[in-house]
Amino acid sequence: MSETTNIALPSMRVSYEQGSLTESDLEASWHEQLQLWLDQAAGAGLPEPNAMVLATADTEGRPSSRTVLAKGLDERGLVFFTNYTSAKSHDLMATRYASATFPWFAMQRQAHVRGIVEKVGPAETAAYWASRPRGSQLGAWASPQSRVVSGRSTLESALNKVERQFADADRVPVPPHWGGWRIRPEEVEFWQGRRDRMHDRLRFRLGRDGWEVQRIAP
Repeated sequence: MSETTNIALPSMRVSYEQGSLTESDLEASWHEQLQLWLDQAAGAGLPEPNAMVLATADTEGRPSSRTVLAKGLDERGLVFFTNYTSAKSHDLMATRYASATFPWFAMQRQAHVRGIVEKVGPAETAAYWASRPRGSQLGAWASPQSRVVSGRSTLESALNKVERQFADADRVPVPPHWGGWRIRPEEVEFWQGRRDRMHDRLRFRLGRDGWEVQRIAP
């Protein structure tokens, strides 16, 4: 048995001193600001800067979270793609609400998106599907996402079957059980770490008269 050293969690801390965020720093809209921070995270060489932690809840209010990749961003909302029979999709179909967090730790930043969800249209799904590698397309056909399987061999067998099924096809079609979800934000928060835990938190919030910017205490 290998020796391990327990990490002293209470003593682990970092002083956040890389930057600040003022109201005048913000772009005109939440999606322009989010695009700016995504671009800066990519420019800084962060691995998978479009990775976000997606949180959902079932009909009894039990939450669950997982990391997915953002694949679309505009004034309508934030898009990701998945299997519509997955656990997250069951949650989304039941509650129609989700939140997502981009954790850019290396830049001492986070962005939080919260709002209602809707399925992406077939044309938009098809356009993204066409950009995926063939192997990823076949994997989407083969995997019964979130279901219990007997072992790795079951998945490999399913993939082999799908490879044979589409062996002569120039293009792999979009599975009927696969597509996109769009989070239509009601609020988007931009969080920048500051010294002494006096962080900057600026939130775009959708009200009756449109979007407003609010500063939130850390």
